[in-house]
Amino acid sequence: MATFISNSPAESRALGRRLAADAGAGSVLALQGELGSGKTLFTKGFVAGMGSKAAVSSPTFTIVHEYRDGRLPVYHFDFFRVKDRQSLARLGLDDYFFGDGVSVIEWADRFAEFIPEQARWIAFEIRSKNQRAITFQGT
Repeated sequence: MATFISNSPAESRALGRRLAADAGAGSVLALQGELGSGKTLFTKGFVAGMGSKAAVSSPTFTIVHEYRDGRLPVYHFDFFRVKDRQSLARLGLDDYFFGDGVSVIEWADRFAEFIPEQARWIAFEIRSKNQRAITFQGT
């Protein structure tokens, strides 16, 4: 486990951008943390690091946004408003998780049983108005 302390939104985006350099097809990032902890900011950096020019926003109401203009497609999920296991099961997650792109899942801990074993868990914690602790679990 490793923790990165971000002192600004720009640092959180930069961390996401750096992580994108190592991402390959089938990579899954499982993000957890309270509202406002930096999950979407990190994802904006990650998508940009994949070479996408897309304007990234949280897919809270659509559940998934697809960004296909980078070196690999990025599938950005938000499980916050998912009501139950049946709703999530209908999304065909395996097609995303084991397909040609990278999956980034906000609020992944709400339905951890759907997250593949190879996922990289990243926890976001608010330390102050601008400071966040971003903890990488596992490999």
